[in-house]
Parts: sequence; structure tokens; C-alpha cells
Amino acid sequence: MAVIPRFSFLAFRPRSLWRRSPFSPDENLRTERWLATARVFLAFSALLALRLEQGQMRPGWAYGLLGLYFAHSAAIVFLLRFPQQSTPGFRFLVHCVDVLLPALLLPFTITIDQSNPFFLFSVFGLAAAAYRWGLWETVMTAVASLSLLWMDGLSFEPGILHAVNTWSGENRLPQIRADSLGIAPKRLFMESVYLIVMALLLGYLAERQKKLRAERDIAARMLGLVRMETGLGGTLSQILGELGRLYGARRVVVAARESGGHRVVVGRLELSRFMPELEWIDPGPLASERYLGESAATSWYVSKLPENGGFPVTGLTAQGRVLRRADSMPVRRFSELYEFERLAGISFSFSQELSGRIFLFDPDFTSGTVEELRFLEDLVRQITPAIYNLYLLRRLRSRAGAVERARLVRELHDGAVQSLIGVEMQVDVLRRHAPAADMVTSELDRIQGLLREEVLKLRELMQEMKSTEVDARKLPGFLRDTVQRFQRETGITAQFIMGADEVVLPQAVCRELAGIAQEALVNVRKHSRAKKVVVHLLQQPDESWQLAIEDDGQGFPFSGRVSQAEMDSNGGAPGVIRERVRVIQGELTIDSRPGRGSRVEIRVPQVEAAGLGSRPQYLFR
Repeated sequence: MAVIPRFSFLAFRPRSLWRRSPFSPDENLRTERWLATARVFLAFSALLALRLEQGQMRPGWAYGLLGLYFAHSAAIVFLLRFPQQSTPGFRFLVHCVDVLLPALLLPFTITIDQSNPFFLFSVFGLAAAAYRWGLWETVMTAVASLSLLWMDGLSFEPGILHAVNTWSGENRLPQIRADSLGIAPKRLFMESVYLIVMALLLGYLAERQKKLRAERDIAARMLGLVRMETGLGGTLSQILGELGRLYGARRVVVAARESGGHRVVVGRLELSRFMPELEWIDPGPLASERYLGESAATSWYVSKLPENGGFPVTGLTAQGRVLRRADSMPVRRFSELYEFERLAGISFSFSQELSGRIFLFDPDFTSGTVEELRFLEDLVRQITPAIYNLYLLRRLRSRAGAVERARLVRELHDGAVQSLIGVEMQVDVLRRHAPAADMVTSELDRIQGLLREEVLKLRELMQEMKSTEVDARKLPGFLRDTVQRFQRETGITAQFIMGADEVVLPQAVCRELAGIAQEALVNVRKHSRAKKVVVHLLQQPDESWQLAIEDDGQGFPFSGRVSQAEMDSNGGAPGVIRERVRVIQGELTIDSRPGRGSRVEIRVPQVEAAGLGSRPQYLFR
């Protein structure tokens, strides 16, 4: 049977309900055993104190009650040897006895000077309530104890106490006047104050301890969700889901941006769904201002006013200072995209390399705005290093893969490719010396063609493996080299045309465009029977970018201009190119003229070029 961690009891509970089930059964049993040990010691000490003070009080009834309580305490110690005994009903019953005993002892243990040597029993009941539950249960225990205490003070008049004394035959206290056996109002009032103060202090300490324990456990659970096999995106999805359920939020949105770049990626998690998953959305124009707008507050909370739609913002600065009237402009910009009644925003940063903000929609802040914001900041601060390590590990693996691919390319070039070229040359020599009419000549031609084809395939594969580190500065040179190499290796006339002085595109988009150009040229060589191909990289008047590959071959099976949506439904275009275009949120169009050639166009909108793309593969895969 799988072992459930003790913090799993808090896994999906809203923060407002943490206190209701703070402990696991094992911890409850351990608490009860400690209380039972203290109860036995308290009962034994009370019997000893009664022996020392028997000249000051009526020991007959007190001995009986304390003896019964001692037996009760010993029985509890015995019962708690069996774990199944520590049930909620059992704990409540034991607690009732702890509350009733001081009220029963009080009339028989008041000394001449109106002191109560067993007042500690009432304090023990408060401490037991604090250990078991929390603030409100401790206060209710104090209210019950005070009610019983005042009932004693009002019910046991001197005459009644004197009658009890006479009925019990205890006439050994002639020096005590009957009117001194009651509880003085002043003494009763002060003991009531003591109990209230002790209840508030013990309850508050217990509440804080349980809340800190719960916060620690939920942080540990979220750290346990950071796993390499799920990837950075999957880890963020699970952690954001936990965070949203923790506060009863209906939606969580995360926006992130790499340092030195402008591209913002935005993910949305709808917690109202049965199995919510992080969905990456198009942030639209002005994403930096709307999602990551500058603010003096690193975390903030806002509740929308229904009358005028105002946004009173409470925030915390990076130094922990409270801003009661923080700048509401970032919230106003964000409200243009989403509807909400309450909103919390928490900023995060991964060692200056990746920064962003988490938004909780309609969270329940039950412990006060400032306290909840501080907890969220602490929670994010604890989880950030683990996520950042995962981010670094992903980058390290990517770079290690690039180094390994480069090594493999060198080995292929120096080994397999050179060997195939050598064999192809030997076959060519044999073909030239073979008799013209011999059947061997045609077979040697076929073998030579196969060897040349394999060499081309290997070189294309090597080029694809080397294209992972292409950025905006390297893209024109990479495309030019690719086109020139294509012409040398295939004999097809090829030309590269650059229609701008400088490329302004994110590195991930450049990488995909390089792969698209390579795949398109491979398809031209294999299928088009073209004699000429031209590759264009142009900047359009609307600031978008276009990559076009045009050839004079036989074209595609269809005729006319076809969009990507039509290709997705009907096929008829290379699947690899379609997928790469989809990754960068571009637009693919193919203009086919059967028998006269084709033109493949990929348009990358300026939104993507400015770094506002919605696809998270580059940051979170």
C-alpha cells in the first residue's frame, strides 16, 4: 500500500480550511499521548498538594474527585496504546472531562485566603484545546470553563457549603467561618480574566503554529511537483493548479519573458474544468504592458468596486513595505483583457534570466490581504529555485545535445560520407572501363546513383543537425550557405535574395525558418524535377516577414493558391513544414502551377517578430 505523506491532507484544501484538519492520524495520536502523560502527572501532583494543604480545605470530596480523575488519566494512557482509540469522539469526551473537573473541584478546594491551588486544571484544559485544535476551540473552552466557574460562584452560597460540610461530617475546620467558604467576587473576576487571557494567548500561538506548519507542508508538496520528466511546462501547470485550488481561484494566468528579449508567453489554467491543463494563448499586441506592466509593487491584490469600477490596489514592495494605494494602471490595462471581481498578482524572477507574473482570479483571502500576499511571496520564493534549476538543466541538456550533434556531424563527414564518396568514385571508374554493351554498365550506373543519393541524404541530415543555434544575426548567412550548398550538391540553379538590411526575429523563429527552408529544398530535390529555385527572405510593408521558396518544377498535385487551413483539412502539402509554421504561429500559403512550378510562402506577423508570440515551446518545453 502506498504511503500518503502527511501534508497530503492539505493537498487540495482551500487555505481557509487548513486549520480544520492540520494533523494526520499519527500526529493526533502522538499529541493525545503527550497530553495523557501530562494529565497523569498533573493528577498525581494534585493529590500530593492536597495532602500538604489538607488543613486548609475539605479533603474528603477532593480526594475522591482527584482519585477518580487519576484513574481516568491512567485509563486514557492505557487506551492510547491502541492507535484506533484516538478518534474525534474520544478526544472530545476526554476534553469534556478536563473542562468539568475544575468546576467540580472548586467548591471543595477553596482555602481560607480564597486561593484556588488547582486553578492549573483550567489552564490545562485550555492548553489541551490549543494542542488539539486552534484559536476558536480554545476560546470556546475558556467560555465553557468560565460558565462553570461563575455557576459555582453563584450557586454555592456559604449556607449551602456549610450544609455540605455538616452532611459530610467534616467538622474538623472550626476555625473556618461559613461565610468565608464562598468565592469572593474579586477573586472570581480575576480568575475569569486569567482564563480569557490564557485562552487568547494559547489559542493564537496554536493557530500560528498550525498555519506555519500547513504553509511549510504545502511548500514541500509543491516542491515535490518539480520533476524533470514532466518538463518545465508540465511542472508549471501542476504548481499553478495547486496554487489556484489553494485559494479557491477559478482561473490562473501566468506570463513570462526571458531577459534581453521582448517576447511574452502567456498560459491560462481554467480550474473550473474537470481536468484543467495549462493552455498557451495568444497574448495579442502590447502584451508587455498589459501582463508585465511596471509597478512599484511586486505583489498586489485588488477588489473591484461595483459602483464606479475603481481599482483600490493593496501591494507589497520588494522590500516588504505595504502600499495601501498602489498604482492601479497595470490592473486597468489587465482588466481590458479579462473580467474579474478580485485579482491577485505575484511577480517572480529566475535569477535575472526569466521573469514574469502569476495572476489569481477571484481568490479567497481569508487571513487578511497583507498576510496572504506575504505568504504568496514566500511560497513563490521557495519554489523559484527548484524551477530555475529545472530551467537551467533543460538549457544544459539542450546545449549538450547540440555539442553531441556537432560531434556526430563531424564523424559522419569524416567517416561515412567520405567512405560513400570513395565507393561512388570507384564505381564510376569501373563503369568507365566496362564494355559499352555490357549489362554491368547499367547496373553500375544505378549503384552510382544510389550512392550519390545516400551522400546527399547524409549531408542534408548533417545540415539539419547543425541548424539549432541560428539567430537573427546568423539567419541570412545560414540561408545563403544552404542555397549555395544545395546548388553544388544537386546541380540545380539556386539563388538566395535578401529583402532587408537586418533581420528582427526571435531566435526560436529563426531556427524554425531555417528548418523550413531546408525541408523545402529537400522536397525540391526529391520531387519537383526543377532546374531553378529561388529563396526569398523579405520584410513586408506591414513589418511582417516572409520566407518564400519558388521553383520551376512540376508543382503540387493541386492548382491555385491554397491556405494552411485548407491543407490541414485536405492534405497535399508537406506535413513537416505545416507543423513548423504552426509552431511559430505563422501563415503558410502554397501557390501551385502544375507543370510550371510552385511557390511556398511563410509569413511571420510582426507580433511574433517583436517577441509577442503565444507559443511556449521555446521557454517551457
